[in-house]
Amino acid sequence: MNDNAEREDSPAADDTAVTYGVAEKFTLRLYVTGTTPRSAKAIVNVRKLCEEYLDDYDLEVIDILADPDMAKDAQIIAAPTLIKKLPLPLRRFIGDMSQTENILRGLGIATR
Repeated sequence: MNDNAEREDSPAADDTAVTYGVAEKFTLRLYVTGTTPRSAKAIVNVRKLCEEYLDDYDLEVIDILADPDMAKDAQIIAAPTLIKKLPLPLRRFIGDMSQTENILRGLGIATR
């Protein structure tokens, strides 16, 4: 057997694990401002992304108008803002979350 050949039982032989790398649980917080169209779009986009690419995740949506202290504690300066708390490192994304490829890259998820 060639030393460089992949074994069938190696992690690299499993396309799902290599392609998406989503074995870990993701903890996400999405900060929005009320029911604005931009906030609604961000919520839809993040939920779709989570359902499609993450096997195990917790998503908390926080309305900074209803809970300004949470926004202050998280140092939110713009909304919508998505924060990936876990797995580390912490990452922040600002906008309507429509740039799926950029968000996946930032989450550490390789796309096909």
